[in-house]
Amino acid sequence: MPLPEMHAMKLRQVDVPFDDDEWIFEIKHDGFRALAYIENGECRLVSRNNNRYTRFKKLAHRMSAEIGAKTAILDGELVCLGPDGRSMFDDLMFNRAEPIFAAFDLLYLDGCDLRDLPLLERKRRLEGMLVPPARWIMYVQHVDTHGAALFQKMCNIDAEGIVAKPRSSPYREVDGRSTWLKIKNSAYSQAEGRGELFNQRTAD
Repeated sequence: MPLPEMHAMKLRQVDVPFDDDEWIFEIKHDGFRALAYIENGECRLVSRNNNRYTRFKKLAHRMSAEIGAKTAILDGELVCLGPDGRSMFDDLMFNRAEPIFAAFDLLYLDGCDLRDLPLLERKRRLEGMLVPPARWIMYVQHVDTHGAALFQKMCNIDAEGIVAKPRSSPYREVDGRSTWLKIKNSAYSQAEGRGELFNQRTAD
């Protein structure tokens, strides 16, 4: 049976970080959102608009060897990381460094749709499915409860921000709205001139 087509969970922006025992918080990596479809030993990377990424074929091939499953669908971000672990968007945009896939959710595994499972259970299965030592897929860790402190750390190192998610939530919208929230660093230096950057990349 072929893999089902799925859609990436959207992010709703809020302005203020918060602490909550019922939420987890992840670093918001700055790159290209992607779903990774694993089937028959091959990986297909698809954008949030359901377009296939053709420029990341080498990474897709490398990823297929690091996933211990016959079929799977992962949610994550295509990123290039600097020596300090921060996302370097220009390097990704202009192919200046090797990209990796920062995986933060598992939607489907060996014939089973996992989207109705609690988020932390999906993340547990995702981490356990990766074949060590994974080099091209990075499991995105999280912190419990303390979103404000994590956000401050991201601002201190000039990172893009954080993502907040209800710890027990399914991979579904509730009342037509996503439950995932993004809190962005308003002083993030790599956001400056982003529109011009895309125009330059299109012209190349």
